[in-house]
Amino acid sequence: MPDTLTIRALQLSDRAQWAEMWRDYLAFYETTVPDQTYDSTFARLLGNDPNDFSCFVAEADGQLVGLTHYLFHRHAWKEESVCYLQDLYARPEARGTGVGRALIQAVYDEGDRQGAPSVYWLTQDSNHTARKLYDRIGKQTPFIRYQRP
Repeated sequence: MPDTLTIRALQLSDRAQWAEMWRDYLAFYETTVPDQTYDSTFARLLGNDPNDFSCFVAEADGQLVGLTHYLFHRHAWKEESVCYLQDLYARPEARGTGVGRALIQAVYDEGDRQGAPSVYWLTQDSNHTARKLYDRIGKQTPFIRYQRP
């Protein structure tokens, strides 16, 4: 892990670096979103609505090298809200240095702070590099995701 790695909440001044990383993340999943979605998502990430997304960023030597978006939501099987880690991204030059692990740990810690009994996330079956990390720090479930076409 970089000696100067800091995990912190997203700030208004992070807009350009955040957008660059999120664009690269979306490209990895072969998708894009309109520019207005960047604006609305960034505003939500900085907002105060507890039902909206939040964001941690990883900073090393004054540059953002990773991000994670997460949210808390109700769950019919639990009294407490659970935490969904929606997006996790580390810049290519930061991969393998502990950035992803540190960002997930920050979400785990926030989940603990908010009393969430679980943190969960999804990834593509073919995301072998990330799955090496996920297999070490999480437990794969037998659920298969479906969505409306």
